[in-house]
Amino acid sequence: MKWVTIWGNAQSKVLPEPAIYAKNLTLRYPIFVPFGGNKIRITLDNFCCEEEVRIRQISIGIGNTLSDEIISESVILKYNSKESFSILPHGSMVTDEIEFSIKENQYLIVSIFLEEYTNLTSGVDIIGPLSKGYFAYGNQNLAKKLDINTSKSTSWVYFLANVDVYTEDENEAIICYGDSITSQDWPDHLLLALRENGCKNRSVIRKAVSGTRILREYDCITYQSYGKHGYHRFVHEVSSVAGAKTIIIQHGINDIIHPVGEEINPFRPMSDLPTSKELIEGLKYYQAEAYKLNLNVYFGTLLPIYNWRTYAPFREELKNEVNAWIRCQQHIDFENEIGDGFSSEIRFKEGCDSGDHLHPSKYAYSCMGRLAALVLLKNKE
Repeated sequence: MKWVTIWGNAQSKVLPEPAIYAKNLTLRYPIFVPFGGNKIRITLDNFCCEEEVRIRQISIGIGNTLSDEIISESVILKYNSKESFSILPHGSMVTDEIEFSIKENQYLIVSIFLEEYTNLTSGVDIIGPLSKGYFAYGNQNLAKKLDINTSKSTSWVYFLANVDVYTEDENEAIICYGDSITSQDWPDHLLLALRENGCKNRSVIRKAVSGTRILREYDCITYQSYGKHGYHRFVHEVSSVAGAKTIIIQHGINDIIHPVGEEINPFRPMSDLPTSKELIEGLKYYQAEAYKLNLNVYFGTLLPIYNWRTYAPFREELKNEVNAWIRCQQHIDFENEIGDGFSSEIRFKEGCDSGDHLHPSKYAYSCMGRLAALVLLKNKE
């Protein structure tokens, strides 16, 4: 038996709003269980917040859908035997482990009650067929179902970083690391495709923040949700995943498309544009740090950007140079799966563009997930 993470997310900063504090708030997250276990522990992360966060109560229960409804009795988790506890600024903590039986295909529902004024700038936005969240006014932490009049769904995950179960030795985690491409649907489709192909001893852990770059990060509130650069976030996010043996890294496109010049956007100088050598050095850093964690590394090729609002031939050339290096590594060729080559320009295949010429469509995300599953299964990951 060993600890394995069955669900996880990165933490960044949320989109800026005039109000950054909340109180008397319940957060609830239903989590699909790919394989069972008999103990549970949870990691809470305050990585991107400058203030201490007070957790009044955190509880878990069992559900049977991706909803807020709990069908079992809720159980309260503690930290150092205390029901209420704090997470230090930029800190993280792991709850005390608790005996709790959970089975494959159930949903673990995690509820967090924030009683005091809490800085809610630390969070991450995720979407996908297995991704859902809720918030509710008042203390509804132990409620079987949230009050429909005082609750609402949300794609933002606050503070909740990892859920670990104590499980059979055969079970393992796969990490998907990246930016908005990975914070959206394809990791969920990867898990579904693995299961459709009879591989039910893997979890897929998403560590992705929309807008992030390998080499640069923003200091302004305008782009605060774009998070920390790769040298700051990679080890923090990846090393916290228990039972992982494989990582898929799909990162770097924002380094290429963001810089436009200060005359257009004061926060995006052209001096931020890296060379392909610099980007590849960043990917090599990921690779080296992943090897230290005994992870088998796959790189995902960067996706088409043709007709994206900052598109230019020099960006296409930069992307292609990075992809040429990636294709010499152990890789998953996402670009080839959902893109077509026209001369030196790579465009999305018909039906694969979400409409902004950067993010894939729902259909394309499902193709990416299935491709990743096939590659991993072929290599017996």
